[in-house]
Amino acid sequence: MPTIHLTTVIHAPVQRVFDLSRSITLHKRSMAHVKEEAVKGRVNGLIEQNETVTWRARHLGKMRELTSRITDMRSPDFFCDEMEQGDFRYLRHEHHFKPIENGTVAIDIMEFGAPYGIFGRWLERFYLQRYMCRLLEQRNKVIKEYAESERWRVILD
Repeated sequence: MPTIHLTTVIHAPVQRVFDLSRSITLHKRSMAHVKEEAVKGRVNGLIEQNETVTWRARHLGKMRELTSRITDMRSPDFFCDEMEQGDFRYLRHEHHFKPIENGTVAIDIMEFGAPYGIFGRWLERFYLQRYMCRLLEQRNKVIKEYAESERWRVILD
């Protein structure tokens, strides 16, 4: 099963980064290029433990839906979302936040598996791992931009 490990340094307080990372509104902005929308469950605001959100977006040339649940949360250090329904065989995304002297280190650990047997494993290796990593990098870029400016107030106030 592929695992993505991504570390992002953000020059902002850990609580701000934690909250922006669970903002449905900011996630939608970061995924505008794939027309991602929250369509069921928590559709705006800050997602909380045990809440679900169903995302609809265009990936691989097709509109797809994925429902995830926040299965664990320890503010402001950690939360985890896991797919309940969607195209993956399995998807788990851990979000870790470590305060440092000049901000926060955000660490994403995402594990996923594609269906379709041997073809799915080939797809994971030669396409999906890079594709998913780029999506996470885009999301973190937007979180960083908002957290390090006054724009975070538009999301969290």
